[in-house]
Amino acid sequence: MLTQEQAVEIKVLARRGTSVREIARQMGVSRNTVRRYVRDQQASRYKERMPRATKLDRFKEYLQGRIEAARPHWIPATVLLRELRDEGYEGGISQLKAYLAQYKHAEPEPVVRFETPPGRQMQADFTTIRRGRSPLLALVATLGYSRATYVRFTSGEDATTLCECLREAFIYFGGTPEHVLFDNAKSVIIERDAYGEGHHRWNGQMLTLAQTYGFTPRVCKPYRAKTKGKVERFNRYLKQSFVVPLAATLKQNGLKLDAEAANSHIGRWLAEVANVRVHTTTKEKPSVRLPIEQAALLPLPVSTATAVPAPTRLKRVLPSESLQHPLSVYDALLEVEA
Repeated sequence: MLTQEQAVEIKVLARRGTSVREIARQMGVSRNTVRRYVRDQQASRYKERMPRATKLDRFKEYLQGRIEAARPHWIPATVLLRELRDEGYEGGISQLKAYLAQYKHAEPEPVVRFETPPGRQMQADFTTIRRGRSPLLALVATLGYSRATYVRFTSGEDATTLCECLREAFIYFGGTPEHVLFDNAKSVIIERDAYGEGHHRWNGQMLTLAQTYGFTPRVCKPYRAKTKGKVERFNRYLKQSFVVPLAATLKQNGLKLDAEAANSHIGRWLAEVANVRVHTTTKEKPSVRLPIEQAALLPLPVSTATAVPAPTRLKRVLPSESLQHPLSVYDALLEVEA
């Protein structure tokens, strides 16, 4: 029987690729002895471990379907986690993120934005969801202090549509801010500095709306769209956390996302997800900060407030289109839990 040192040396020589004959010659032992120790070494190596079963395993097929349906866009892990919870998933978000990491490309963090006091500013902008023959846009209006947001989906972005969406936003928030910040679209401004620096020629419908509701329209400087950082940042969140998941659900059911379907679901999402999430900048929920901001908003015109009462709680408010078709209609169609 060989010593431990001899056995180790045989194993080392075999690992280096030395032939059995050469090892036997160098060690002064028979070839069969060398073969036996080499076999023992191979048998004693750890076998490759089988992957451990995880709580996520039975949901991977579901995740693959969601990932493929959403391409070329991406559904965030937080959204998929909510969906998996409804399917019975009991694991945490860490293993979900680890699984999704192999399919996701990293994206840069958005820029930190400046803050405004309650009631001072609302940022509003159309964001494009889909171009082409059946365009889909969304008017996003975000209050600067609370970050509470109103969204309405449309097929156009003309002045009439913009003003209608803004009226609904004011009613949704229960008042009017001092300023509303826009980009330089023709639906807002006809000519910059037409009457001197800072004195613009406004779109007639926008000017009438501003006078009726008591806000001052303001526009970003040309090529400085990041001035509207609060609403721009929300646009990205809206697409990832609402539009892409809903579009994927519709696609899986042979349907296409349109303004009517989106508006039928956006009210619930705003109330139950967007406006009750902890905002990454303020570290508070928009719904918690909203009452502070509402106290500083200018009251709505009497006729408007009487026709459509201002909401006292975000969770009870839905965009106008969602009132035309009960949520149960789309829920049953899309197999979404009510």
